[in-house]
Amino acid sequence: MSKKINTIIVDDNTFLIKAIQEKLSFFEDIKIKSTALNGAELLTKIDTNHNIDVILMDIDMPILNGIEATEIVKQKYPHIKVIMLTVFDNDENIFSAIKAGADGYLLKEVEPKNLYNGIIETLNGGAAMNPSIALKTLKLLRNPIDLNNKKEEEIIKLSPREIDVLEQLAQGLSYTIIAENLFLSPSTVRKHIENIYTKLQVHNKLEAVQKAKRNNLI
Repeated sequence: MSKKINTIIVDDNTFLIKAIQEKLSFFEDIKIKSTALNGAELLTKIDTNHNIDVILMDIDMPILNGIEATEIVKQKYPHIKVIMLTVFDNDENIFSAIKAGADGYLLKEVEPKNLYNGIIETLNGGAAMNPSIALKTLKLLRNPIDLNNKKEEEIIKLSPREIDVLEQLAQGLSYTIIAENLFLSPSTVRKHIENIYTKLQVHNKLEAVQKAKRNNLI
């Protein structure tokens, strides 16, 4: 029987932890040793038992985020492989994760087989990356100066009404309920959400809410 790959999943969303567990349940050699809701909880767990092969690490978490946690893990336990598993594919996060010592960077929408292959590839000395992430990484290496201007460029301005809609969206409310709560028509709510996605440069509700929280908009 082949050696089990001891794995920890770190994410502040328990629903997403279960989704990742489900993806990996198809592969007998992956053993989910533990889960953690933030970087601080992860560090407590691996300080007690660092017989871990790979950590699947979210980025945007309270208390201690994924990039900060990765830096500490790689300093204390360089043998543990860390793969960022996130909805964010912006240049700043990719660059920060690589600087922190991440061994791979995958998006949460990754297919089960690709996630598994990414883990195996990383354990064998490679680097798990979605094609889109690999392309962004190459561009970053070619144009590192672009990144230095990113923070100055990324000033997101939402109108008070867009923030109202986003706060309601963060509560998991439907367009119809949001419209009733804010005395708007559903089509107006939909238009506000389209504008929010454009301004935040995101493609879905989860990304919008997480990016808004990260930028202290809600």
